[in-house]
Amino acid sequence: MGGSREPESAGERGGLGELAVEGVLLTRWAREAGWSASALSRSLAAEGWTRIPGGGWAEPGRAVDLAVRLWAGQLTMPGLVASHRSAAALWRIEVLREELEFTDPLGTRRKVGARVHWLPLPQVGIAVVGDLRVTTVVRTLADLLRGGPREDALVALDSALSSRRYGGRCRRGPLIGGVDAVAEALDAPPVAGAAGVVRARRWLALADPGAGSPAETVARLRMRDAGLCPETQAEILTPSGRLLRADFLFRGEGVVVEIEGYAYHGTREAHRRDLARYNDLASCPEVRVLLRFGAEEVFGAPEAFVARVRAAVGRARGGGFDVPGSGGGRGRPVLGSVAVPAAQ
Repeated sequence: MGGSREPESAGERGGLGELAVEGVLLTRWAREAGWSASALSRSLAAEGWTRIPGGGWAEPGRAVDLAVRLWAGQLTMPGLVASHRSAAALWRIEVLREELEFTDPLGTRRKVGARVHWLPLPQVGIAVVGDLRVTTVVRTLADLLRGGPREDALVALDSALSSRRYGGRCRRGPLIGGVDAVAEALDAPPVAGAAGVVRARRWLALADPGAGSPAETVARLRMRDAGLCPETQAEILTPSGRLLRADFLFRGEGVVVEIEGYAYHGTREAHRRDLARYNDLASCPEVRVLLRFGAEEVFGAPEAFVARVRAAVGRARGGGFDVPGSGGGRGRPVLGSVAVPAAQ
């Protein structure tokens, strides 16, 4: 994708491909080049161009993905900057939902078939990804924290702080070294003093770089809201000497909560490794109950998820299970497990 140049409007009508810029054609360019509405419609259909919402077309064979839609928007209004969830996706930061979003620092207020935020945006807050103008990582996270919702913002923040897999690939490392950079962005003009900054600072304190997936982030927030505050990514030593990390551990009660992502197995070998890991966790002396939940239960049935965790912790505290270090004489009970298949 190149710069924001436009084809010349004078001269003879050229082929549609000649009018396109990096595979994207704006309808108004074709009209300015002499194409009538009827001739343009016939040619677009015959050649297999794909409509891009907002007045553009993608050349035959090009998928209308997020990057293409953002490119069409920036060709329509060169001052637009991809931001919020769109910027997060370009930076390979996980979000709960993808949305076409721009920031228009000039306040042009022209419709482009996307969500546009009219916010001040200094040049220091703008970067380039591919050929797209996009808000920097810290500005993107600050915008998401200010705008909410909380779960959306924390999923993105945890993702940026971690080295976990994204889109089937693993980044080389975190995109930011810690929350201080985001805090500085919230405290710096023009963000400082803007709506939502006070709330954003509270949410920033909830970040956890150890979260292994969006479902883990949301599960942590759900439990916290219910007054349940387990250790996250807690280290547990198995009898064989293997060091494991449990997603969540109520150490005093011996309750482990594991959250499965949307496509956590992937291969038969990965499935085998997961089963071996769960068996190793269950063999640890300090683990009395191992609860496993799928992402769809965390997202779709949060009340049931929290109720099951609360019940297990309550039983352990009330003597329903042999709590580690209690010296109980009833023997170690059978481990309870709630296994919910992850959505594919």
